Amino acid sequence: MATSDKLIQVKNLKKYYNKGALHALDDVSVDINRGDVMVVIGPSGSGKSTLLRSLNLLEVPTDGEIIFHGIDITKKTFTNKEGKTEKVNINLHRQKMGMVFQHFNLFPHKTILDNMTLAPIKVLGMDQKEAEEKAMALLKRVGLEDRAGAYPIQLSGGQKQRIAIVRALMMEPEVMLFDEPTSALDPEMVGEVLEVMKELARDGMTMVVVTHEMGFAREVGNRVLFMADGQLLEQGTPEEIFSTPKHHRLQDFLAKVL
Repeated sequence: MATSDKLIQVKNLKKYYNKGALHALDDVSVDINRGDVMVVIGPSGSGKSTLLRSLNLLEVPTDGEIIFHGIDITKKTFTNKEGKTEKVNINLHRQKMGMVFQHFNLFPHKTILDNMTLAPIKVLGMDQKEAEEKAMALLKRVGLEDRAGAYPIQLSGGQKQRIAIVRALMMEPEVMLFDEPTSALDPEMVGEVLEVMKELARDGMTMVVVTHEMGFAREVGNRVLFMADGQLLEQGTPEEIFSTPKHHRLQDFLAKVL
């Protein structure tokens, strides 16, 4: 792929804990291209969430590079096109990366509409009327426009997670990062959240998804990464990963989960 297609480049990423005794990420390199639906699978403790959270520096890597828009965001400064040194504005980069967690992180004392419009108004300087119109359009898209005046406590887990997704979309991100978005949900609510994610994929949103939902990985992902012990052991198309796995750790993992 041409460089312009590479949205994020991860190079030799390392994350060590306990003075280097624990390697949560051990020399991981991967390119995330525009339009990718990259699904990250692997056993618990394999480094999946650490990799995802490193992409917007919620986890600060021990070493390595994360290049986003041509800037290594792990560094404090970069050289601009005029050859001048500028500070890396990580908050500016984070605005372009929507993040959806296992737990919904909605403000319990604010209505759904207020939860959705708070960041665009405060961070992007969006007009309140414009923000509310956009929020209502997104709520309609996920079938929750009638819940705009409700509070999070009045919603089911699946509804809260759908709200968390469209709240992230309010910031018009270039990439959406999902950290096991269905793992805290009751089984009957998983489908409604995955359906919203499938629609995003169909619309061409670049997505990186850490999940245990192998059906989603197979059906929606165009690239699948398999991680174990902090290492990226295999990557490929869903067909390659699920039908012809090469690494013995991946073969063992699939035998247990499929």
